[in-house]
Amino acid sequence: MNQGLLSVDEALAKLLASARPVADIEEVPTLEATKRVLARPQRSTMDVPSMDNSAMDGYAVRLSDLRSSMRLKVGQKVMAGSVGKPLEPGTAARIFTGASIPSGADAVVMQEHCEAENGFVVVKKLPNPGEWIRLVGSDIKEGGEILPAGKRLLPQDTGLAASVGLKTLPVFRKLKLGLFFTGDELAMPGEPLAPGRIYNSNRFTLRGLAEIFGCELRDYGIVPDTLEATREALRRAAAECDLIVTSGGVSVGEADYVKPAVEAEGSLLMWRIAMKPGRPLAFGTIKTAGQVKDSFFIGLPGNPVSSFVTFLIFVRPFILRSQGISSVEPKSITARADFDWLKPDARREFLRVKWNMQGGLELYPTQDSAVLTSTAWADGLLDNPAGRAIRKGEPVRFLPYSELYW
Repeated sequence: MNQGLLSVDEALAKLLASARPVADIEEVPTLEATKRVLARPQRSTMDVPSMDNSAMDGYAVRLSDLRSSMRLKVGQKVMAGSVGKPLEPGTAARIFTGASIPSGADAVVMQEHCEAENGFVVVKKLPNPGEWIRLVGSDIKEGGEILPAGKRLLPQDTGLAASVGLKTLPVFRKLKLGLFFTGDELAMPGEPLAPGRIYNSNRFTLRGLAEIFGCELRDYGIVPDTLEATREALRRAAAECDLIVTSGGVSVGEADYVKPAVEAEGSLLMWRIAMKPGRPLAFGTIKTAGQVKDSFFIGLPGNPVSSFVTFLIFVRPFILRSQGISSVEPKSITARADFDWLKPDARREFLRVKWNMQGGLELYPTQDSAVLTSTAWADGLLDNPAGRAIRKGEPVRFLPYSELYW
């Protein structure tokens, strides 16, 4: 590793060691709980299914009847949502998927193995005991844990909670995240673009990422390049937010006011990280008047690709840990490189790559940290160790956006 530079893993460990999970818990409707983090484990108050029921459309039968005749009188019809009468000897019940099994029946014959004949059914294939019957509690037992605390709820999780009748769920409140951007050169789309100015793409990218991770967002916009304006923005954000994220202004240039502003309003650690893109990263706290807890601060580079990548690698896990999630490392995929990368950097690289039709990864031709096109074109990031050359056909570690965005 380059002398004087922190490794990605070292910097991430320092960040996560400081992360402070929110403590406030709120009850939200289960219908609105997707993407929220569960604060307490949930147990079932019932068996699922709550009754023996049919897994198929067909006929409920008593196996002992079929030993003497494969032709049975159809004595009743049982629809889903209804309860049939006890099965009389020598009869079958026409039954539909999800319907309660009549007392006395011990198997269901799927309708494809039956033939109806004027009020009778001819069974063409002898079923096994219990065939196509879902037993009480075969999915969920009463009292069993269905969802652990600290889980970020997926759609299937809220469906599972609903299946046992949970109307609401206890979740941690959303992390309050403040964003602002420094630079007199920044303009918003729709404004005239004077010579020397650029549109503020980072505001859109970082705001979108904060929303993906379920934060309660405060967007303070573009802050003028003055020390007092930057300090005022920090004070305002600290009063309202758990975490403040900025883009740009963390270098040591004459117009870089974020560093002295954070030092004036709190404390700051400046890290140079052995990664490409995104070497500079700032982490600290902002004192909040009248409050016990300070707000955290993470300052990202100003280059659009650098701010995007460092948000995913550092801010993402910090947000997740602060929301009460213990496992924050994204899942990676071992994939095949369909390109040569023969001049690697001495730092760990996060290359923009995309799946191709042959099941391998293609490399965006320009890996410059100012080329935002590469992030929109890509399907994710290739995590390449420092100094490692890649030859076509070799296995590589791929971080798809589908994992980095969750």
